[in-house]
Amino acid sequence: MNRKIGKKDLIARAASKSGMPKNVIESALDVLTESVTEIVAEGDAVQLVGFGRFYPALQKGRTGTVPGTTRTYSTSDKKVPKFEAGKAFKQAL
Repeated sequence: MNRKIGKKDLIARAASKSGMPKNVIESALDVLTESVTEIVAEGDAVQLVGFGRFYPALQKGRTGTVPGTTRTYSTSDKKVPKFEAGKAFKQAL
């Protein structure tokens, strides 16, 4: 299967598996994603054993040429979010 599961579908699946109300699952998911975003933005990593690790990485700036022209451009270094899947997650696939 190669379909996208949205937030509502994820919440519905988690609610049916846990027996908890959808609004409680949605609140927990919102708090989790906000917390992970804040922690990674601060420069730290979040590791969920078996699932994976979210961490900030430095993406080096680069120079390039605009296609079809002789104009060049350059980008500066920036921090980007990365995800590395955990062993159990990889094995499930």
